[in-house]
Amino acid sequence: MKYMLLIYTSEAEDMRRASDAVSGAAIMAEYQSFTNALTASGRLSAGEALQPTTNAKTVRIRDGKADINDGPFAETKEQLGGFYLVDADNLDEAIAWASRIPGAKWGCVEVRPVIDFSNMPG
Repeated sequence: MKYMLLIYTSEAEDMRRASDAVSGAAIMAEYQSFTNALTASGRLSAGEALQPTTNAKTVRIRDGKADINDGPFAETKEQLGGFYLVDADNLDEAIAWASRIPGAKWGCVEVRPVIDFSNMPG
């Protein structure tokens, strides 16, 4: 079964961490190590880091017209910064992978099962 591991951290804190060359390099090394382990396991389907929410747009269709706004849908303390799509045998395995994501140490990782539409009639 596929699971999305959605990484939420504070963009402001991420920028602070990244601006410190030592800390920023250490974090990138941790992410690279995690990604390498996930890839080697054969469980990685996809994964990407996202640009800051200042580059985001929110689109809503109302009365047949697009309403486009700057930024994310809602104001929050933590923002979606990236994701991994993993193929895990069960929720426990997906949670085990999520707990190894470096951002879980200062933010959180949401683990959400992906709906498999291939087995649905239609």
